[in-house]
Amino acid sequence: MHIQDTHWSTASALAPGGGAVGAAPGNGRGDGPRTTPLRVDAQRNLEHVLRAAREVFGELGYGAPMEDVARRARVGVGTVYRRFPSKDVLVRRIAEEETSRLTDQARAALGQEDEPWSALSRFLRTSVASGAGRLLPPQVLRVGVPEEVGAPGAGAEEARVPQQRTQPGAGELRLVAEEPVADADDAGAAALLEVVGRLVDRARAAGELRPDVSVSDVLLVIATAAPSLPDAAQQAAASSRLLDILLEGLRSRT
Repeated sequence: MHIQDTHWSTASALAPGGGAVGAAPGNGRGDGPRTTPLRVDAQRNLEHVLRAAREVFGELGYGAPMEDVARRARVGVGTVYRRFPSKDVLVRRIAEEETSRLTDQARAALGQEDEPWSALSRFLRTSVASGAGRLLPPQVLRVGVPEEVGAPGAGAEEARVPQQRTQPGAGELRLVAEEPVADADDAGAAALLEVVGRLVDRARAAGELRPDVSVSDVLLVIATAAPSLPDAAQQAAASSRLLDILLEGLRSRT
């Protein structure tokens, strides 16, 4: 798995239905936002680009160049840029879709599993099997070691997601405080953290989850247990084996 950070410009936005806001670069006309339905061939090209982007970013991380996406989609790089004026816009689109998918999977586990541990493990297995962990946005996966009490910057602890609370311990991982939620991408990440936090809280309250496990730990399990291997059967077997080991590490021993 290779999750790489990339610049996330707040100026990049998406039009309803996934279209890129603003005219494609270099068209020379200064056209406004595209509002008409896509032609059949344009829609097909868009689907090819999105599928290729998921594959390329899943294999190489979000640092992969747009040329690799175009090559995988079997279209010219100009076609990619006509739909996504910058790499930021394409990265946001893919990360937003994967974050939404994970959130839906977490909600399904909460609603369909009565036992807290069964709900958490179902969410983890479903998410790992879907490969979504390879495409989580950087602001969800970025973690750090909390400051010592009284140390400079320790007050930032209050700004972190509430579900990141854990029992005090050396070297515990917490999500690093980021900028306040200001756009749809951050709101989607916050929704994911909130629903996964409910899964974590339920399992911890039931005594089935180690008390020092946080939401960021769970998301790291999803990312870690989704290796990118050239053979699909080997990848599925490796993911299943690794997840079994990681789940054992999450369970409470009391």
